[in-house]
Amino acid sequence: MIAYGFSEYGGPDTEYLLDLPVPEPGPGQILVAVRAAGVNPADWKVRAGNRKDTVQTTLPAVLGREVSGTVVLVGSGVDEFAVGDHVFGGTASGYGGYAQYTVLNASSTAHKPDSVSWAAAATLPVAAGTAYDAVRSLAVTAGRTVLVLGAGGGVGSAVLQLARADGVDVVAVASAGKREWIESLGARFVESGSDIADAVAGPVDGIVDLVGGETLRAAATAVGPGTPIVSVADPVLASEWGGSGVVRDRTTAAFARLADLTATGVLRPRIDHVFPLVRAGEALALVENGHSLGKVVVEVR
Repeated sequence: MIAYGFSEYGGPDTEYLLDLPVPEPGPGQILVAVRAAGVNPADWKVRAGNRKDTVQTTLPAVLGREVSGTVVLVGSGVDEFAVGDHVFGGTASGYGGYAQYTVLNASSTAHKPDSVSWAAAATLPVAAGTAYDAVRSLAVTAGRTVLVLGAGGGVGSAVLQLARADGVDVVAVASAGKREWIESLGARFVESGSDIADAVAGPVDGIVDLVGGETLRAAATAVGPGTPIVSVADPVLASEWGGSGVVRDRTTAAFARLADLTATGVLRPRIDHVFPLVRAGEALALVENGHSLGKVVVEVR
């Protein structure tokens, strides 16, 4: 099969098209013919070697962590999926998504509704899933206000949509070029680099942080002690203010909820770029260079 990955840790020059055997699913797993794969910042961070301690990698490694596709083979002990099912999920440990075929754990896979496109489904497990878990963890109720740092990316925009759907007011911090998109989602825009204390009018009942560092420190200082913080980017710093990281729920039930939210229009993944598998390097470069507003997807036919 054709796949796209890297041969050693480093920069984009280590990436190339691979010719690999079609993998076989183990117990509790399924083999999927990939239709689309989501592209995320974590992909290039794995290639750069920044995730050696947390991501199992055997070189050469296939890039990508989330896919949608059709089940072509079912491992032992799997009863909830059958050959021909349309599904999406996160790739099993040691497998990548930029490929014609990949392996998913059945426990981290959900059925794809017919009304949700292959591309949209492929973007749900990582960015939308992280956003869903962050909003649920923060547990801010309707009429309250949440401050979102780094609101213009895939996770941030999903946080805005999910929070607004719950009746939560959102103050969104992002770069100037993302103002129109953020305001279209019903959030109040604050430009990155602004003084948070001056920009935020009224009390803040929670912070979702996707930036970390001094941005998070400035926001935590501005809103005052005791404000709940959930940080994707800097959980260690968040803990200094009584906050925490995001505990991910990668179960079938969680992904099924995301699929339902997408099918009903509550969650609207924005996909700005779709590349064929043979141009996966260009797709990853867009994300690595920060030149994409919406999600980037690799399409496999």
